[in-house]
Amino acid sequence: MTSTFDRVLDELGSAVVTGAHPAWERRSIDQLVERTGASRSIVREAVRVLVGLGLLTARRRVGVVAVPIGMWDVTDPRVVGWRLAGPDRDVVLAELRALRRAIEPAAAAAAAERSSDASCQDRLEALLAAADRLAAATGPDDAAAFLQADRELHRSILAMSGNAVFRRLGGVVARALDERAGIGPDLHDVGLHVAVARAIADGDASAASAAMREIIDRV
Repeated sequence: MTSTFDRVLDELGSAVVTGAHPAWERRSIDQLVERTGASRSIVREAVRVLVGLGLLTARRRVGVVAVPIGMWDVTDPRVVGWRLAGPDRDVVLAELRALRRAIEPAAAAAAAERSSDASCQDRLEALLAAADRLAAATGPDDAAAFLQADRELHRSILAMSGNAVFRRLGGVVARALDERAGIGPDLHDVGLHVAVARAIADGDASAASAAMREIIDRV
């Protein structure tokens, strides 16, 4: 069940992203309280989070001001979600695909190069287990199981890469993967995911990168 805070955060965040609260327009806390029907303390906390995400500024005697997209943390999964629910959904999907194509093949190659490191063995086991679950999730009712295993597979690869920036972007990748929720698994896609996991386990950086690139291109 969604909490009042989460509802208010989503409402105010979406308002900025969709332009219902236009850039540079000033509003008071009292106006936001009236808009959301929530308490001042909840509204203030939601505003504080949105200031941290770069969507708002808040100052005494100035009020709460929305800011343009150039200042947003567009890699935060919450901001990604609000943008996907807004009028620029197709643009955001294209941006996410471009981001994934830029980082995930490189992450898969790096993971393959590090697959024999002792520090990566737990992640490698998690990766192979996720691949096994993907391979088993091929039925018409397996969409949820496929998505869960898919998220774990991609998260494990980003973590195995050893690149802190790649790992930090794991939330964005997971949010992009959520867009296939409810869609049944495709057998060719399942095979590609298994192939990338096996290539990483074998230390084959080139094959891992190629398989990951094909996965993303088929999205």
